[in-house]
Amino acid sequence: MSDRGPAVDRDRQEGLLALAVALRPELHRYCSRLMGSVIDGEDVVQDTFARAFIALDELCEVPQLRPWLFRIAHNRALDLLRSRAVRAAEPIEAALEIVDDAEADPVEMLMRRQAVQTAVSRFAELPILQRSVIILKDVLDEPLAEIASLLDITVDAVKGHLARGRARLREINAHATPLPDARIASAAVVRYVTLFNKRDWDGLRALLADDVKLHQSLHSPRSGAADVGMFFTIYAKSDGVWVTTAWLEGREVIAVFEQRSDPKPGYFMWLEWREGRISFIRDYRYVRYVADDAELSLVEDAGSSGRSTGH
Repeated sequence: MSDRGPAVDRDRQEGLLALAVALRPELHRYCSRLMGSVIDGEDVVQDTFARAFIALDELCEVPQLRPWLFRIAHNRALDLLRSRAVRAAEPIEAALEIVDDAEADPVEMLMRRQAVQTAVSRFAELPILQRSVIILKDVLDEPLAEIASLLDITVDAVKGHLARGRARLREINAHATPLPDARIASAAVVRYVTLFNKRDWDGLRALLADDVKLHQSLHSPRSGAADVGMFFTIYAKSDGVWVTTAWLEGREVIAVFEQRSDPKPGYFMWLEWREGRISFIRDYRYVRYVADDAELSLVEDAGSSGRSTGH
């Protein structure tokens, strides 16, 4: 018989994870920069919550929610990065003096502001530990001691990685090239956008593969043409929604505007195709924070005439 006490009960599990939902945007800011992708970052956030829910079954005491979730997300992101053969961080050198107070000097504040404004994809050029420390300190404004605890290193090591990471990030930003002009939209996606903006829901349903899958964060996945076809019923109730083709992180995506006159999209979706039919839809309607840091390049096409290309 196990001498372990009773696990956290189901009601408390659900209560904890409901509370944790408020942390999703902040977790995404961390994970997207760690992964160098807003899409991959959201995948890590999803996986973090799935793992946290399972882990609560094994816990006897309620953990401190924020550091616990960040640790799960951090470890999961590292697993994925290592699986892509991303090299390990370089050895720790002598730490430099880094301030850690609310009244940082102007140079320190400038460094933090530059990190916040840096494109998500550029963080992937930093070694993993530098990347983690920069994001936690300069983007999320975490105390040095908490960063050290999360990463299981000393505060002096945190300072060293922060100093070197900031220097490297300045070099990356100095040599960064502007985003390339948006690529030409594919005929398949232009067709989808055209049908969507014409409110031809039956035409869109006809594009679905029999085994199509739909994923919307915070909602259960749907599968099969009949079930996924209900997806368009929801949009049929939104008269002002307007879509256009776009490119993001090398993927052709669909930018979604709440109103055609909106200056920028509120979120996006992306599709996978097989033999001319839609096999997968990922819709970010319910996690709009994913688009906050997205570098979307809009495409002017026949299905979205009247919109200008831009970010």
